[in-house]
Amino acid sequence: MKSYQLEFRQNLPLSVADSWEFFSSPLNLAKITPTDMAFEVTSKPEHIKKMYKGMIITYKVSPALGIKLDWMTEITQVEQENYFIDEQRFGPYKFWHHQHHFKAIEGGTEMRDILTYGLPMGIFGRVANEVFVAAKLQQIFKFRKEKVIELFGNYSPTTI
Repeated sequence: MKSYQLEFRQNLPLSVADSWEFFSSPLNLAKITPTDMAFEVTSKPEHIKKMYKGMIITYKVSPALGIKLDWMTEITQVEQENYFIDEQRFGPYKFWHHQHHFKAIEGGTEMRDILTYGLPMGIFGRVANEVFVAAKLQQIFKFRKEKVIELFGNYSPTTI
């Protein structure tokens, strides 16, 4: 299986505690996901309020052509206000490992996402990645970056 890795960074005008509070809540994920993906957390809200290692989260997502897919991830590692990792248990990818890192910087927090993924179907998955998947993931994280600026403002070292 061929794997791919993408990395995204964004500086936030929030403390690490406030950044962690927002991004570690699965209930906030829909707020920063493009609406055309029809992203919906299907886990019961009372089961996913506070993140913990072993947490299972279920979703519905429509990555293309309006086709709704089920997706399940597990939070495999959590270090409070430092990082957490989610991994796909079933869904559209053959492999999905998403690291979310938070680091205090002057005036806020540096947030870094490291996404490693693989696709099913051998050569067809490789072609799909070249034609569609990698660009779609870039688009999702670009949207997320813009939405975070809309929600919290632009980073400036003197913000906090």
